[in-house]
Amino acid sequence: MLAAGRPMPALARSEWGYRAAVGSRSLMAEPATVRYEVLDRVARITLDRPGRGNGITLGLVRELAECVERADLDPAVRVLLLAGSGPGFCAGYDLVESAEGGAGGAPQQAGGPSGSPLDPLVIAANHDPGRPWDPMVDYAMMARNVRGFMSLLHCGKPVVCKVHGYCVAGGTDMALCSDLLVIAADAKIGYPPSRVWGSPTTALWAYRVGAQRAKRLLFTGDSLSGTEALEWGLAIEAPPQDRLDERAEALVARIARMPLNQLMMMKLLVNQALFAQGLHATQVLGTVFDGIARHTAEGYAFQRRAAQAGFREAVRERDEPFGDLGRSTFKG
Repeated sequence: MLAAGRPMPALARSEWGYRAAVGSRSLMAEPATVRYEVLDRVARITLDRPGRGNGITLGLVRELAECVERADLDPAVRVLLLAGSGPGFCAGYDLVESAEGGAGGAPQQAGGPSGSPLDPLVIAANHDPGRPWDPMVDYAMMARNVRGFMSLLHCGKPVVCKVHGYCVAGGTDMALCSDLLVIAADAKIGYPPSRVWGSPTTALWAYRVGAQRAKRLLFTGDSLSGTEALEWGLAIEAPPQDRLDERAEALVARIARMPLNQLMMMKLLVNQALFAQGLHATQVLGTVFDGIARHTAEGYAFQRRAAQAGFREAVRERDEPFGDLGRSTFKG
């Protein structure tokens, strides 16, 4: 408890407010796009939209945060294991419908109250090239996604992220907000939207791989293989795909042997270094830049092409000159 009359720090206010909002919802309701189960002191949170590449929607982010809070409050849980179902961990935001329909990349599923920044009609109108763009409406929408992703970092308990297949674009926000990454050697991880139409909103690349290597990735939109991610220090382990489950389970089982209070103290201790380096301010900038990137001349051109030819074709045309469709290209 804070002493009476003593102001709560800005970062604490932000996180507490989000947790209070999440807590006001029913944490016992079964999620629709995320699977949740607890076994042997491990809370397993699995993105479960395999037919859409586990594409991110407003509803998925909300359910992710609710599951993280559920695990954080459960005395039987020592560690969280985040994973994805289907052929890959996460292909980023589910933008096919919104991009092809002209909503500028705003995730429209599971909207918010009428007239709010989460209202699909408000989002679509704010991405109309023929109307003024309000960056704060855009920020209010995207910042809530950032808070949802950051629930992984703010969780008092360790979070291990298991990546297979692909983890690209917005999917990297969840991976990088986790504490430890175990990535299959042949998996692909990166942020191709840095080429056009995006900016990493959680802004964790520099904190995870250093400034120069973050620039190397974001200046090109190139991706890393799991093996390369291990070499760069982004992953803690990069086993062959057929041993990914085994190695991830061995890690969380080892962490789960620790006393919970020790785990919480160690995570708090290390996280303070990130916060002291200005992570919160960097994320504000990254989130605002993401909105700007969708409203540049190039961003509008990408959106028009997606509406004309389909989102997948627009992405193919964006990435084809780099020669990395579906591949790691750092060494290419």
